[in-house]
Amino acid sequence: MQRLYDFLRRHPTGVDTFWAVVLLGFSLLWVGSTHPAAAHPVGFGVVAVLFSLVVALRRRAPEKMLLLTVALGIVQLVFDLAPFVADFAMLVIIFTVAAHDGARWASRLALAGGLCAATLSQVRWPTEGTESGAAKVFFTVIMTVPFVLAWVLGDSLRTRRAYFAQLEERASRLEKEREAQAKVAVAAERARIARELHDVVAHNVSVMVVQADGAAYVMDSSPQTAKQALETISTTGRQALAEMRRLLGILRTGEHQEAGEYVPQPDVRQIEDLVEQVRGAGLTVDFAIEGSPRPLPSGVELTAYRIVQEALTNTRKHGGPDVGASVRLVYFDDGLGLLVEDDGRGAPQEMYEDGGADGRGHGLIGMRERVGMVGGTLDAGPRPGGGFRISALLPLKSAH
Repeated sequence: MQRLYDFLRRHPTGVDTFWAVVLLGFSLLWVGSTHPAAAHPVGFGVVAVLFSLVVALRRRAPEKMLLLTVALGIVQLVFDLAPFVADFAMLVIIFTVAAHDGARWASRLALAGGLCAATLSQVRWPTEGTESGAAKVFFTVIMTVPFVLAWVLGDSLRTRRAYFAQLEERASRLEKEREAQAKVAVAAERARIARELHDVVAHNVSVMVVQADGAAYVMDSSPQTAKQALETISTTGRQALAEMRRLLGILRTGEHQEAGEYVPQPDVRQIEDLVEQVRGAGLTVDFAIEGSPRPLPSGVELTAYRIVQEALTNTRKHGGPDVGASVRLVYFDDGLGLLVEDDGRGAPQEMYEDGGADGRGHGLIGMRERVGMVGGTLDAGPRPGGGFRISALLPLKSAH
């Protein structure tokens, strides 16, 4: 049964042609057996054939078939061809035009024709037994109902079809939007991981280079100092590898069970360890905390740690010899303040003006993005009297 239904849906013109032949057969039988057709058998036959054509081509050319139907109706009125079986095609074409997504004038014309057909027919060919005005009106209304119902059913079908098409379009659009949002989320996550890797590699490799240079310099004169520098290099390298495993593990599937190899996200408490590590690399750093320390959102803690890490890395890279730095953490009622300063030469002015894109890294750009993600503010640039200053305010609104 389903195969037959599918076949009929694939061949709508063939189905319409079948019903047109059936209508033509009944119409010709009527012409050959009824008295009203005896006076104009050829006229009735031609009208029957043309109405059958209307049914056969109703879905291929609905507007043209509607105009042909109007013309045939006028011919019947003019040549006194009383309504007969073939006039059923009027109901069919009214339904078809109303259900079609074509020009709206055709639907309006079909409705107007349906409303007028019964009235004109009653005026031209009064029905026996309807001599009184009330009877004529009642019979006219009854005959108009099928035409109105045909138009209403067709228009309802068109509206329903348009509604489902709109739902499908909306679902398709939402699917595309979800795919776009997923791609944006993936890109944002990869950008975050890139910033993490930049901070990890830049900081730890910088420490290792400084320690290696120091070890090479004192290898002969102070073997113990050289040994300590090599131990620092080893420790720093292991820490860098551990953090890189954690970050790269996010990009790989099926390795979450190896979480034991990952390290926790850095937080504010580890800033002091970071400062000690930098001091061990030969950089003088003054560290102080003001206010009452309290729990912070994890995003704020990671942002604060990375800003201090990047700032101290830039101090070693750009500060020059004998540079000193200071780190201040200030706990406000509604935020955490960070102030990192150094008294060295500072980063090139072009780097500050370009927002951090100096061709050697994107440290300041990464800082601004991190601060922006937690809704904070960042001010970075040369400080009066020489050196460089980085000041950030991170809100604690998400700490509730």
